[in-house]
Amino acid sequence: MSIIAPSKIRIDKWLFAVRIFKTRTLAADACKSGKIKINGQPAKPAADITLNDEIFIHKGPERKLLKVAAIIENRVGAPQAVLCYIDITPPEMNPHILLKLPGAFVTTPVRQRGTGRPTKKERRDIDNFNDQTKTDLPLD
Repeated sequence: MSIIAPSKIRIDKWLFAVRIFKTRTLAADACKSGKIKINGQPAKPAADITLNDEIFIHKGPERKLLKVAAIIENRVGAPQAVLCYIDITPPEMNPHILLKLPGAFVTTPVRQRGTGRPTKKERRDIDNFNDQTKTDLPLD
C-alpha cells in the first residue's frame, strides 16, 4: 500500500499542519477575517493551495510571506514543518525586527512629570506628605 501525497489542500488545514497556528480553528478565523492571502487574493478557510503558492500571513504585529514547498495533511513536528515552506518575507515588511539587529537601539518614551499615573516614588512622596499634614493638625 503506497501513500500518495495530495496535490492540493485546504489553507486552514495546511496552516495548522505546518505550525503557523496552534489550532485549525485559529487558522480558519484568520482566513475569515482577511489576514491570510493566497497569491495576493483574500482566502477563505476552504480555499485550496498547491505547490509554489505564495501565502501572506498577518498575525499580530508580524507579517510573513511564505512559499509552499510541500503539501502535508497531518500536523508534524517543528523541524519537519519548516521544511514545508520557504520564508520569502522581505525585511522591510517587519520593521520591528530590524530594531532587534545588533547596533540598533530603541529609546524608551519619557513620561513628563505630573502627567499620567504617579510613579512609585511619587506615590511615596504623596503618602509622606499626607501623613505629615495629618499629624500637624491640632486635635481639639
